[in-house]
Amino acid sequence: MTVEDLYRQLIEAWNKRDADAYAELFIVDGEAIGFDGTQHTGRGVIHEQIKAIFAKYPTQPYTTKILGVTTVTTDVAIVRAIAGMAKPGQSALAPELLTVMRLTAVHRAGDWRIALLQSTPAQLHGRADEVARLLNELQAGA
Repeated sequence: MTVEDLYRQLIEAWNKRDADAYAELFIVDGEAIGFDGTQHTGRGVIHEQIKAIFAKYPTQPYTTKILGVTTVTTDVAIVRAIAGMAKPGQSALAPELLTVMRLTAVHRAGDWRIALLQSTPAQLHGRADEVARLLNELQAGA
């Protein structure tokens, strides 16, 4: 599996609302920083928090695009991506749900796992043209 595959599996688990598959992609002491800034540390905490999110909210599927991968060492890589989703009942991606994602992966025991996932709102205040460009880039890649 490549780090790109790891990222795609994470998005697939989110889109299927599968907290088990989502959390399993993290190392035991991995960390996820959510869209709202909430920090979840440890695979068990990540699992419980994602499970609670799926139970409480009608999460929508992500549309994503990998922008690139930086290889730090043979065992550490960073995936740079953008993602967006539509609001419930709508088909167009919502500008306020656009996010910039960074996934730091480590290669352990023959496989890639997530050490850190950060999802930051891409509001780009005062730059509506840049938000539109990112949304168009996502929609073109979908």
